[in-house]
Amino acid sequence: MSGVSGIGGIQQIMQMRAQIIEKNELLQQLHSAQSAQQPGAVAGTDAAAPAGGFGDTLRSALDGVSAVQSKAEGISAAYERGDVTDVAKVMLARQEAGVAFEATLQVRNKLLSAYQDIMRMGV
Repeated sequence: MSGVSGIGGIQQIMQMRAQIIEKNELLQQLHSAQSAQQPGAVAGTDAAAPAGGFGDTLRSALDGVSAVQSKAEGISAAYERGDVTDVAKVMLARQEAGVAFEATLQVRNKLLSAYQDIMRMGV
């Protein structure tokens, strides 16, 4: 009976892996879009560069989320000062930051769950 749950556990881990990859691609797209919008962006520093490993990919995704959140904070502060009058732009930036954070939180939860599943597996 443990063989059946082991197969189901592997399938769950593979599904989680697919979801993590999908969310990572979305975060990289957000990061790429953010980098393209910044006038001081340095060429050759794109998150889609040759993979340096899982840690580098995760770090670049988190940097992208941080950049989106910083942009939203900046636009919100500009709105409060009266520099930006387009409330839709402010709300869109805040919503984008919220979605990016939620995606990051879901990836974290899936990674933690996968780690716990792996630790429960017998050797």
